[in-house]
Amino acid sequence: MRVLAFDGRMGASGDMILAALLDAGADPDALAPVTDALEVEYKIDTVDKSGIAATSVDVFLTDDDSDGHDHEESDHDHEHDDSSHDHEHSHDHGHDHSHGHDDHHEHHGHGHGHEHSHDHDHDGVHAEGHGPHRSYLEVREIVADMDLESAVERDALAIFELLGEAEAGVHGEDLESIHFHEVGADDAIADVVGAAALLHDLEPERVVTTPLATGDGTVSMSHGEYPIPAPAVVEIAQRADWSLRGGPVDAELLTPTGAAILGHIAEGIETLPTLSLEESGYGAGGYDLDPHPNVLRVLVGDGSGTGELVEDDIAVLETNLDDATPEVLGGLQETLEDAGARDVTVLPATMKKSRPGHLVKVICKPDNRKRVARALAEETGTLGIRDAGATHRWIANREFEAVTLEVDGDEYEVAVKIASDSEGNVYDVSAEYDDAAAVAQETTLPIRTVLKRAEAAASVDRTGE
Repeated sequence: MRVLAFDGRMGASGDMILAALLDAGADPDALAPVTDALEVEYKIDTVDKSGIAATSVDVFLTDDDSDGHDHEESDHDHEHDDSSHDHEHSHDHGHDHSHGHDDHHEHHGHGHGHEHSHDHDHDGVHAEGHGPHRSYLEVREIVADMDLESAVERDALAIFELLGEAEAGVHGEDLESIHFHEVGADDAIADVVGAAALLHDLEPERVVTTPLATGDGTVSMSHGEYPIPAPAVVEIAQRADWSLRGGPVDAELLTPTGAAILGHIAEGIETLPTLSLEESGYGAGGYDLDPHPNVLRVLVGDGSGTGELVEDDIAVLETNLDDATPEVLGGLQETLEDAGARDVTVLPATMKKSRPGHLVKVICKPDNRKRVARALAEETGTLGIRDAGATHRWIANREFEAVTLEVDGDEYEVAVKIASDSEGNVYDVSAEYDDAAAVAQETTLPIRTVLKRAEAAASVDRTGE
């Protein structure tokens, strides 16, 4: 299996993804449909990032008259407070904040009075912050009119849909009414469609990413200070399969465009997979963050063979109870979930004086153990909670797939959970019981039959057999 893995320790932006894929061997000619459709061109260069030779990509307008607004106007009506941001911005994200209102989030791509960290002998106008801003529906029409392979078009449209949904969630609007600012400009379209085209040129069978660094600190906008990660990134992360990680610098490392691209194409893993490495690439961000190389690394190789389960850092908390009611015990899974519990198990136990009781075991992330312990104490009245000393567990990569079953001419949808190892090898397919029970209730089929049919359908969808 050909696997492409992103190393997310320095976050990602649209131009960094483009650059990393090119550096890993993608053919620049795959970008031709973009430059044919838009008045832009890609400037590809090699730069040094803390001793790492990396590829950089910038998008330039080929028509100086194509500006949709004056770059010096009030689109850039905020600045970073140098006292809290004594670094240069980590990425070239002139396109990476997509916001749905002209009067809301008017910071179009972090116009912090910064300049590019590398020089360009180029006669064109840099597309960052220039060009028209478009609605979500207008962007879809532009992408659909490009001469793209069907798979590339599907991915590009799905990425913009994810961006649109995130913006709609932030602003409380419908997807169709969202009006993009910078992510509707030509350079953002060039990033998204270009990334989809380059990815398909490399032909990976599986795309993964390690946890994506967001950076830390705040960003100044016209209406105040916002913490990093930006609201759109948070919305996208809630819909994505991968996880976020703070740091390692006080800068915005993960942009909405980068998050949306990876949110659509990549599944999350905790550590880089075992690969027979074939290619590697480094995509440069626009600014220097010494001693951290400001690069997005991508690895491409053969991940065939027996994979491993994924190591997941956890803590396990325990307490013994001899006076908890069935109602309290039965509700612990739900009540502790808000505090950060991943799983709750209640086991029968024999207590002092041979009294019947229960052993409660709670799995959570290490950072949440104090909060979970407090919630467990408040819910049960226990006087003491033990840390069992567990540091990690091995888990499967899990994804859900909806399959359609036809019964007596009617169609029913059932969710199926797919479990795979770190190399993407599927070893278990399990239909969701509640969905199967709902289908069984509406038909004459036993639940067991519905489960078997749904699992068989999922297997056929994945193997074609």
